[in-house]
Amino acid sequence: MGNKVLYTAKAHVTGGRMAGHGSTSDGSLEVDLRIPPELGGKEPGTNPEQLFAVGYAACFESALATVARRQKLEVGEVEIDSKVMLVTGEDRIFTIAVELAVTLPSVEGDAAVDLVEAAHKVCPYSNATRGNIDVTLSANGAPVDL
Repeated sequence: MGNKVLYTAKAHVTGGRMAGHGSTSDGSLEVDLRIPPELGGKEPGTNPEQLFAVGYAACFESALATVARRQKLEVGEVEIDSKVMLVTGEDRIFTIAVELAVTLPSVEGDAAVDLVEAAHKVCPYSNATRGNIDVTLSANGAPVDL
């Protein structure tokens, strides 16, 4: 049995991260793409790492909600602080690393850690990046072993 496509996001980008522009096909997102100041950028705009940080955190929150619903848990107002780091490797390659700090106000201790671990197994971003980049997770400040 094959995979079933549930949704397709469409975007158009010109100019890349230096002086580019990106937009979604439905017009709901329009961004000027620029180099961050830390890398010498001088003009305001966003960059792919910021977009990935927002996308991963939003996707992960949805995965948490799905897993919590399956377990009949009330998670409250979940907050996720995400970091996406641009990293250089050997042979002048580039990759990213991700940190997601999840705050679950209505879930404590091991239950919070277990919930974040379970969400990591179903989140599409987690599944797309697993084995390819370093991902670090925490639940209410406690590390989640992956």
